[in-house]
Formats: sequence, C-alpha cells, structure tokens
Amino acid sequence: MTLTGFLILLLIAAICGSVAQAIVGYSRGGCLVSAALGLIGALIGTWLARLFELPYGFEVNIDGQEFPVIWSIVGAALFVAVLSLLTYRRPTPL
Repeated sequence: MTLTGFLILLLIAAICGSVAQAIVGYSRGGCLVSAALGLIGALIGTWLARLFELPYGFEVNIDGQEFPVIWSIVGAALFVAVLSLLTYRRPTPL
C-alpha cells in the first residue's frame, strides 16, 4: 500500500469513527481517535459480518484493499457504546 493510499484509508476511517461517535453520542478525543475507532470498528464489524454470514454492503477499494464502510461504522458504534458504559463520568456540580 502506498503512502497516499494509507492516508486515504485513515481519512475514511476517521469519518467512519466520527459518524459512530455521533450515533452513540459519546465523543472523546480528536481526529486521530476517530481514525483509530474507525479501524477498530472495521475489525469488529467484519468479524461480526463473517460470524453471522451477512453481506458486506458498501466497500471502498483503496490500493487493492477493501474497506467495509458500513461495518466499520457499526463496529465502531458498538465499541464506543461499550467504552461509554465502562468509563467513569464525574457528576456535574449544581
């Protein structure tokens, strides 16, 4: 994979991670965190799709590598939801 392809992959992963954070309503970090969430979401999402034998749907081809956009968003949303349940929230003062 070329450097340009890798940067495009990170951009698409960041968009998928941002959409997942917006769906769940929990946002921590910036663009790099969103990109990491998108990549982790792609791993979780494709694992779920293979486990339940579901179609991949919308995939983007980047330098010969397929990136499942829909499953990346679904996997990242599940991951962010679990993270939001596990993290401690300080009560807001009145």
